[in-house]
Amino acid sequence: MELNCEKFPNKHGILNFVEELKHIFYPCLYGKNISVEHECNKADYYYKKYISNDEKDSKEFFSHVEELRNLFDKDVQAIFYGDPAADSLEEIVSTYPGFTAIFYHRIAHILYKQKFPICARIISEEAHFLTGIDIHPGATIGEYFMIDHGTGIVIGETTIIGNHVRMYQGVTLGALSLSGGHALKNTRRHPTIGNNVTIYSGASILGSEAVIGDNVVVGSNVFLTYSIPANTKVTIKKPDLVLIDKTKK
Repeated sequence: MELNCEKFPNKHGILNFVEELKHIFYPCLYGKNISVEHECNKADYYYKKYISNDEKDSKEFFSHVEELRNLFDKDVQAIFYGDPAADSLEEIVSTYPGFTAIFYHRIAHILYKQKFPICARIISEEAHFLTGIDIHPGATIGEYFMIDHGTGIVIGETTIIGNHVRMYQGVTLGALSLSGGHALKNTRRHPTIGNNVTIYSGASILGSEAVIGDNVVVGSNVFLTYSIPANTKVTIKKPDLVLIDKTKK
């Protein structure tokens, strides 16, 4: 199998497109005193040059700008009200890896739905590199999504996540088995997470049969491959700890 690099998208050009979107959504933090109109024109230039030169595709993407702005505002609110360590909204946008991952994902998800999967994957993998959070651009994520800390989170392609979901580091929303390999493409392989769900660190929820109901709390290190009804708390038994007195030989 030979690589066809001529048809592969330009990674740096696509990431420049994302940088221009940062300037559009948060000019006070990234705009460098340049007008939003100027940044919109630059973003449109990068889209047409590196993603698609079809005017319809460009209009379709930029028709989502207000939707994205609304989603980002809700994500920031969810993080601010959910994290007592947060001092300001500006701090969250500028420094929180969870928000960075969400920001990149929502942009990548639109491109994924526009049938530009490689461009979308380039963006999602840049977020993965920057934050340690791996969200496939195909994953569907609702409003007010909060990632706390976030390192080591993995969210698979066909995952569906509802509104007001809070997720901690080390969580995996993955496929139950990949023994079928590429033949499983275009099939549901990942879990569904309802609304108002909290998933604590180290939990693994695997497979499309795992549907987590609304208002569920999934405790740390829980391993699930089946559905959980709404209004349930799932934990594992306390481990048997062995305490050794270091003063005795």
